[in-house]
Order: sequence, then C-alpha cells, then structure tokens
Amino acid sequence: MEARKENWKYFREKYPEAWKAYEAFGKHLGSDVGPLNSKTCALIKLGIAAASQYDYALRTQIEKAVTASCTLDEIEHAILQAATTAGYARMMAALMIFREERVKYQG
Repeated sequence: MEARKENWKYFREKYPEAWKAYEAFGKHLGSDVGPLNSKTCALIKLGIAAASQYDYALRTQIEKAVTASCTLDEIEHAILQAATTAGYARMMAALMIFREERVKYQG
C-alpha cells in the first residue's frame, strides 16, 4: 500500500473520533446539502488541490474524481483551469502528477 493510504489508515485507526468528525464535516458540505452534484464537487476539489500544490491531496482528489464518475478527460480539463488562476507552473506540476496517476485508471 502506498504511503499516502497508509498514513490515512494510521490516522483513522489512531484517532477514530477525529476521523468521524472530519468525515461528518465533509458530508455536511458535500453534494447532499447543496445544488452541486458529486461530480461537480469532485472537479472543484480537484482544481483546488491542483492550485494548492499538495501532491498527496491532488492524488487523493484524482482518485475521488474517478470514483465520482469523472472521466480522465474531465479531470485533465479541470487541472488545466489552474493555469489562469493559480499560474502556469502550478498547472504544469499538477498535470505531471495527473499523468503519473492516470495510468492506474486507463483500460
């Protein structure tokens, strides 16, 4: 298991109450409570992760976007949007990570 998921598992097991609170917090802000569907929420979070340049967050959001039925083309397009808001270099770094991750999801 990769380090990102091992760390996530560690946190959930070591701090179960904090994890439950965090998970509930996210659910109270998600697609069930507002007008945006889960796919749109996933693409927005993906763009935020791309702009923030947190590699692990971006890898997680790519995974969550795929789970939310986003296509690889939609995910890439969302990443490209970072160029004009967060900067070309941040978009290119996010694109490189996406290109590494996309092989996991290709047929």
